[in-house]
Amino acid sequence: MNIRSPICFLAVALAVSPLSVAAQHAPAEGRLAQLYAARPPAGSAFVRVVNPGTAAQKVAVGNGAEQNVGPAQRATRYAIVEGGKPFNLRVAGAVRSQPAVAAGSFTTLVLNPAGAGRPLQAIADGAGTTDALKAEIRFYNLAGSCPQAKLAMAGNGPVVFNAVAAGAGTARAINPVKARLVGSCATHDSAAFELPVLQPGDRYSLFLTGTGSAPVLQGLPATTDPVGR
Repeated sequence: MNIRSPICFLAVALAVSPLSVAAQHAPAEGRLAQLYAARPPAGSAFVRVVNPGTAAQKVAVGNGAEQNVGPAQRATRYAIVEGGKPFNLRVAGAVRSQPAVAAGSFTTLVLNPAGAGRPLQAIADGAGTTDALKAEIRFYNLAGSCPQAKLAMAGNGPVVFNAVAAGAGTARAINPVKARLVGSCATHDSAAFELPVLQPGDRYSLFLTGTGSAPVLQGLPATTDPVGR
């Protein structure tokens, strides 16, 4: 019997092959819990902040709780704000008004490493996959002097995302799978990052920071503030 190599299996999984065993046997209770979970008010939008710099900052979006973002934890949770209306953002104790975002949208705001008072870049994340039996990974190129970034499996494995422009993000749905990933700028690779085993419905964000000559790949689950916060 032929046994596929781990790299081959992962390549097939990332190519969105037939459902994995984990996805096929996802607990019905988990899917029902998602179905009946409390939902945000109609017209809500979702906003988070990413800090690609080397110094941590305290950040709060709208009525969301203050969170530390920086090298150890690159992004806040998505805060729930009212779509179509400006909202407040607090960075390092300073309050600033942010332009309105569309109802139903997901947006990532990127802090300027040059200073907390500088303008923030907005990246539209989109609503993501609607397939509850798949997971989603989203990759952001936030490395300095890196015009295009690549995400691939470690050990010269298959490419997951290619030619992602500076300051941009991209996403894809995948079958739940475990993998070691590397981010690259031209010929410079990051250290390998261990992608955790994702469950159906999970959303995971990967951030390439550092510089084009010394890129750093980090990741964290993409979560939303509880309804009512």
